Amino acid sequence: MKNFTLRALTVSILLVTGCSTSKHTAVVTEKPPSTEKLGTPQHVSTAAAAPAAAVVAPGRFDGGKMWTFDNPPMEYFNEAYGFRPDSAWFDKARLGSLRFATYCSASFVSPNGLIATNHHCGRGSVSDVSKKGENLLDNGFYAGHVEDERKVEELFVEQLISIEDVTDQVYAAVKGVFGDEAQSGARRQKADAVEQTMTNKVKATDSTLSVQVIELYNGGQYSAYTFKRYDDVRLVMAPELQIGYFGGDPDNFTYPRFNLDFSLFRAYGEDGLPLKTEKYFPWSVDGVKEGDAVFIVGNPGSTSRLSTVSQLEFERDHSLPAQLGIFTSRSAILKAYIDAHPEEAEEYDLRNTYFSLENSIKAFRGQLSGLKDPYLIARKNGAEQELKRALSATDSLNKLYGSVFNDIATMQKSKQAVAGQSGAFTYFGSEALTSHILLRGLYGYLHDFLKERGAPAERTSSLKKDGLAVDDWPAEIEEQFIAARLSEMKSYLGADHPIVKGILNGSTPDSVAKRVVAGTALKDSTGFAGLLDKGYRSSGDPTVKLINALAPAYLSLGQQLSSFQSTEENLNAKLARARFAIHGRTMPPDATFSPRLADGVVAGYDYNGTRAPAFTTLFGLLDHYYSYKGREEWKLPERWINGAANVDLSTPLNFVSTNDITGGNSGSPVLNRDLELVGLAFDSNVEALPNEYLFLDVSGRTVSVDSRGILEALDDIYDADRLVLELKTGTFYESEEKADEAVMVAH
Repeated sequence: MKNFTLRALTVSILLVTGCSTSKHTAVVTEKPPSTEKLGTPQHVSTAAAAPAAAVVAPGRFDGGKMWTFDNPPMEYFNEAYGFRPDSAWFDKARLGSLRFATYCSASFVSPNGLIATNHHCGRGSVSDVSKKGENLLDNGFYAGHVEDERKVEELFVEQLISIEDVTDQVYAAVKGVFGDEAQSGARRQKADAVEQTMTNKVKATDSTLSVQVIELYNGGQYSAYTFKRYDDVRLVMAPELQIGYFGGDPDNFTYPRFNLDFSLFRAYGEDGLPLKTEKYFPWSVDGVKEGDAVFIVGNPGSTSRLSTVSQLEFERDHSLPAQLGIFTSRSAILKAYIDAHPEEAEEYDLRNTYFSLENSIKAFRGQLSGLKDPYLIARKNGAEQELKRALSATDSLNKLYGSVFNDIATMQKSKQAVAGQSGAFTYFGSEALTSHILLRGLYGYLHDFLKERGAPAERTSSLKKDGLAVDDWPAEIEEQFIAARLSEMKSYLGADHPIVKGILNGSTPDSVAKRVVAGTALKDSTGFAGLLDKGYRSSGDPTVKLINALAPAYLSLGQQLSSFQSTEENLNAKLARARFAIHGRTMPPDATFSPRLADGVVAGYDYNGTRAPAFTTLFGLLDHYYSYKGREEWKLPERWINGAANVDLSTPLNFVSTNDITGGNSGSPVLNRDLELVGLAFDSNVEALPNEYLFLDVSGRTVSVDSRGILEALDDIYDADRLVLELKTGTFYESEEKADEAVMVAH
C-alpha cells in the first residue's frame, strides 16, 4: 500500500519556495503505523492505583531491547544468557538477515539464495505473479521446478554490509545556522549529501551497494548504513491464504494462535542463477523448548519510547483518535464492497488493502488503550522526573537542557491549536485512505501550480508521473470515500466553516460525492492524463471546485505542520543529547526500519485467569477448524482436511517469546544461540500493543511460526521434497522429481 504523507505531497511546492525537507528514517508501508508491539497491563498495580499525575519508577528495559549492530549489549548478554557472542556471530546474524522491500524482514535459509519470510509479507507478491485465470492467493503456489520460480517485478531484498557513525559530519552543518527550520533543514541537507557521497563511493566498487543515512535517537545520532540489494527475487512457495492467515482478523494480535504464516522466495544473481549465499541460517529440525533464549534479527518499523509525556498525551487525545476514525471508516467501506463484489475486489487487489487496514485498526486500538492506562503514563513520568533531577544536579547540563521538557510541552499546545484542521486532512494524501479521484485532483492542482510558477520541467514531469501512477478504483468506492472525507471535514471544521460551506453549498456529502464521480474525467488515468495536458485547473472538471477549496488549506496546513515538525525535531534531538549526557547509549534508539537484534526467551504467560502455553500444535489447528466449522476465518484448505491423517498432529505450530518487536519485524528469523532458524516472527499478542511507548514483557509476547510446523507442512501436506531437502541439508534440487529420487535412494 502506498502511503503518501501530507509532508511528502507538499514537497514539490516546498522545493520551489526553498523549504524542502526529507526524512532519513524509512517509511514503513506494511501497516501504518507499526503494529506488532508489546505491552498492556503487565504490572501488579491497577489503573486505579496509579492516577494520571502519579510517578512510577522506570525499569531497566523500558526503552526496549532493539539493539543496533554497532552497539550490542555484550555484558548484558553474558549476564542474561551466559554467553558472549563474538564478532563472527554478529557478522553472521547481520548478513543472514534481510530487509524485505520496504515493509518486512526476511532471511537467507540455504546456501542457494532461498529466503524465508511471512505469508502476509509475500501476499502482494503472490497476487502480482498470478496469471490470468489463476488465483494463487487463495490456492497457494509451489514451484516444483526451478524454472517455475516466478520473478516478482520491483521486489527486492537488502542485506546490511556495514555501519558508520556520521553524526559529527551532519552536525557540523548546523554551526552558525540559526532558527529551527534552518537548523533542521541544514541537518537534512547534510545527511543527504553524506548519503549521496558515500553511495557514489561504494557504487564505484559494486553497483548493488547503496548507503542510507538513518536518523537515530530522534536526531541525536546519524548512522550511515551500507546495504547490498538483490533485485531478482522469485516466488518459490506460498501456502493458501486460508492457512497463511488462519483465524483472520478475529485471531489477529491474539494467542494461542494456529497460523502457517510463511512463504519462500529465492534471490538470483546477475548471471540468472540462484544466488550463492555463504551467510545463511540453517533450518532447525529440533526447534526450541520453553525457557530457551532466542534472538530475532529484523527491521522494526517505528516506536515512540523516547517521546515525552506531553507528546504521548497529544497522541492519545488527538493523533490516534483521528487516525483510528479514518481507518475504521475506510475499512468498513472496503469490506462492504468486497462482500458484494468479490471478483471486482480481487481485480483491484482490495483484499490486501483491507487486511492491512484491519491490522492497523487493532494496532491503533491497542496503542490507544495503552496511552489511556494511567500506569503507563505514570511510569513514563517517572523516567522523565529522574532525568530532570539528573540534569538539574549539574549546572552546565541544566543550563543546556533544563528547559527542554517545557519547550516540548509548549510545542504540543501549538499543535493542539490546529488539531481540528489536522483531523480534517488526516491521511488526505494516502492512496489507501483517500479517494483516488481526489488524490489525482490534488496532483493536478500541484502540477499546474508549479508550472505556473516556472518550476523546472523535470519537476512537473516527475509530479505528473507520480499522479498517473495512482491506481483506478471502482466508482462505488470513490463515491463513498469522497462522502466520508467531506463528512469528516464537516465534523472537524464545523458546518459553518467557509471551506465546508463552499464545498457542500447546502447539499449533503453523499450527493456531492455522487455528482463529482458521475461527471469527472479523473475516474481513470487516461482521462487524468488528458486533463493534465490541457491544464487541470482550467478544465471545468467537477473536481476542480472541490480541489480549489481544499488544496490551499491543505498546503497551508502542510507548511505550518512542517514548521512545527522542524521545531520538534530540534527539541527531540536536544533531548537525546541530554539523555546521552546522563545515560550514554545504554538504551537502544527507537525503531527506524533499520536492522536490529532483539533478545528474549520462549515463555508462556498468564491471561484471562488461565495460562497461555508456550507452544501450540497442529492438534489445535484442527480443533479450531472443527470448533468453528462454518466460520470463514477458520476454514481449512481442502488439502489440509484431506491430508490431516498424514501429519504428526503433535508438531509445534506457533510459539511465543519475550522478544521486542514492532511493525516491520514481520518475517524476521527467530534464532537460537547457534544461529539456527527456529521460527519466523509474524505477530504479537494484544497485551503487547502498548509497547509502542514502553517495553514490558510480563504478558506481552512475540508470536512466531515454529520451524518444525513449517517442515511438517512442506513434507506431508505439500509434498515439497525439493524444499524440505534444501532446508534440512542445504542441497539444491532443480526439480521435485530429482528430489523424490534422492528421497528414494536415502530410504
